[in-house]
Amino acid sequence: MGKYLLLWEIDPTKIPVDPKERGGEFGALMKVIKQDMKEGILKDWGLFVSEHKGYSVVQGTELEVIKATQRYTPFVCFAAYSIASVNQEARMIKALTK
Repeated sequence: MGKYLLLWEIDPTKIPVDPKERGGEFGALMKVIKQDMKEGILKDWGLFVSEHKGYSVVQGTELEVIKATQRYTPFVCFAAYSIASVNQEARMIKALTK
């Protein structure tokens, strides 16, 4: 099981002009985010202030992460980065110095 940093951005062409409609759609996205947090795949989530983008930290297999990000399609685009832990980095350093 891996850990990934996801940088996400809402597709601006999918954002409704009407504030009430926009609030409804953003509320629906937040329900999915909260459900992912409750299920444990989503470990952290944040919105960059005054932007329609942010980050998520997810944990799972590659397939679980792919399936989780597909729940947000076509409204959100993701860039995924695999994260190494402190222990993994320490093992790499140890291997270099042998």
